[in-house]
Amino acid sequence: MPFDFSKVTTVAKAKELEAKGELVKILLFPAEFGGEDIPANVVYVPAITAEAKNMITGTLVKFVKDDLIDNLSVEPEYKGKSIVPSRIVMKATHQTKEGQFVPTIEIW
Repeated sequence: MPFDFSKVTTVAKAKELEAKGELVKILLFPAEFGGEDIPANVVYVPAITAEAKNMITGTLVKFVKDDLIDNLSVEPEYKGKSIVPSRIVMKATHQTKEGQFVPTIEIW
């Protein structure tokens, strides 16, 4: 396991690691779909996780334009008391079409 964020249990600690370049702030629900920069939608993750999420968001934007999806949920999962998600599960569906796109980002 490349990362262990079990001791990151406060936003202050996450911001301290952000200042050191070890974590970056991201929005769980993407801004491209109306996600806001509010505490309930903000998490701190390694930069590589942010890059992966940006790539997935780009794919989701294309799927919306192609009318392949019209619904998105984003659920973080945590280990212990850490506020750094251990994984982020995104689920994209379309109300009138079968199938779903469920990318999962494993963090730690």
